[in-house]
Amino acid sequence: MRSVTQKTQRLMLLDTASLYFRAYFGVPDSVKAPDGTPVNAVRGLLDFIARLVQDHRPTDLVACMDADWRPQWRVDLIPSYKAHRVAEEKPAGTPDAEEIPDTLSPQVPIIEAVLDAVGIARVGVEGYEADDVIGTYTARATTPVDIVTGDRDLYQLVDDAKQRRVLYPLKGVGTLQITDEALLREKYGVDGSGYADMATLRGDPSDGLPGVPGIGEKTAAKLLAQYGTLTGIIEAANDPATKLTPAQRKRLTEAHGYLEVAPKVVQVATDVKLPTTTTALPRQPRDPELLDHLGSRWGLGGSLHRLLTTLSS
Repeated sequence: MRSVTQKTQRLMLLDTASLYFRAYFGVPDSVKAPDGTPVNAVRGLLDFIARLVQDHRPTDLVACMDADWRPQWRVDLIPSYKAHRVAEEKPAGTPDAEEIPDTLSPQVPIIEAVLDAVGIARVGVEGYEADDVIGTYTARATTPVDIVTGDRDLYQLVDDAKQRRVLYPLKGVGTLQITDEALLREKYGVDGSGYADMATLRGDPSDGLPGVPGIGEKTAAKLLAQYGTLTGIIEAANDPATKLTPAQRKRLTEAHGYLEVAPKVVQVATDVKLPTTTTALPRQPRDPELLDHLGSRWGLGGSLHRLLTTLSS
């Protein structure tokens, strides 16, 4: 990372796919390149990054990518994991492809090429999701960390003592929910370290995680308040002396198989082997000539200009 004083350093981690999906649906598809190719996700993401840098002034920034959006090791543990998002048609013998809009998928390589030419670190690791890359950077950070994502799963990384927070977009990135432990306790009744345990118990239909039938968010939070951790709850379910209701004990006991494997699926990895890369926010483009070509080829206009102006300032 850039050699500046500890006081001024701040690492920003982008859940890039989460942001370009939001850009795609938030910017009209009438925004097109000179050849008619939609570039609404590209331009929207560039505007998002410019606004984030302007408002939050990170010294380091990483665009974290899904090298594998549905890792096999997670599917092996819970076969339903993200199964409903798999595209129906794919070439035989190829990995599962995520079902995304036809006019979005061609924009992803453009996004990657532009980020590379600008000089913004872009990191994905084979066999892992962007969440895992974010989790590992966060675990290794010695400076404050801002995680920008529309995925609540990453609330598990919030840690006030270590100055780790999630910036959750409510409307674009101009209106962000600053997610700290106080907000998590207010909304969910848990802190960052307890969020993954709550999510495991509650389940998440959007990720194909069944949860424990009959135990929703509020009950999960109440049980965690009583027994501390998911491990404590499981131990309580196996101890007749505890004050679990018969129904709760039965539900937890019957979900034993799920509870054995779900934590590894729900918890983001923090030990991914990250590539060696410079995360310092660039002041000037890494490849000005290529970036000029990309800007003209794809009609990135004001969006690219705003990003470069923000970086240089």
